[in-house]
Amino acid sequence: MSEEPQSESVEIEPAGLQKLLEAGGVQLVDVRTDHEWEAGRIAGATHIRLEELAGRSAEIERDRPVVFYCRGGNRSGMAVQAFGEAGYRASKLAGGISSWAERGLQLSPEDGYVAESGEAAAVLEGRRRARDG
Repeated sequence: MSEEPQSESVEIEPAGLQKLLEAGGVQLVDVRTDHEWEAGRIAGATHIRLEELAGRSAEIERDRPVVFYCRGGNRSGMAVQAFGEAGYRASKLAGGISSWAERGLQLSPEDGYVAESGEAAAVLEGRRRARDG
């Protein structure tokens, strides 16, 4: 049975994603860089960096919906397009993890935060946190 490829990106609002996660009916994939993942993430997510997705696609089940997220939505949009064209039921978190955190939804670990996406920004954020910490 072949599914019709998605023609456009489907977005899920943070509250809707939270309900799906509580029900257990969705796969959640974080496509951000390692330092972003380590800073803070949504509990239950699998970490597969965007550039690794093609090589690790077998880890994502075809018969379950998958929601991708990144910091703001650009990288996850690319993942949704590729996986949608391959027949997956793929969506992205509207506004990314930034939107999730802005709505006061829990990040993991408990003291997690949304890191900047660039490596230089990560270094500066780490120094600031160490100084203020």
